[in-house]
Amino acid sequence: MATPRTLTLSCSTCGGRHQHRQLTAKEEGRAKEQLGLRAVHDFWLCENVVDPATGERCRTLRRHLNEKPFPGHVKLLPPD
Repeated sequence: MATPRTLTLSCSTCGGRHQHRQLTAKEEGRAKEQLGLRAVHDFWLCENVVDPATGERCRTLRRHLNEKPFPGHVKLLPPD
């Protein structure tokens, strides 16, 4: 059985259960660079809209089974 591309997971930044999605190939590359890790295939990105006026999304990274994989909140930097 394949893993779904989106899941409703809790977000440590937003403080609730929101839609999360797996990273795209480009985002995986940026996450590896940003975090200094070799593997980021198990990271999920929060898709919650935090500012309805601008459409800005939360973008906090988490692992499927670990809501806080880092000591603080880590957000994937937006694309250039």
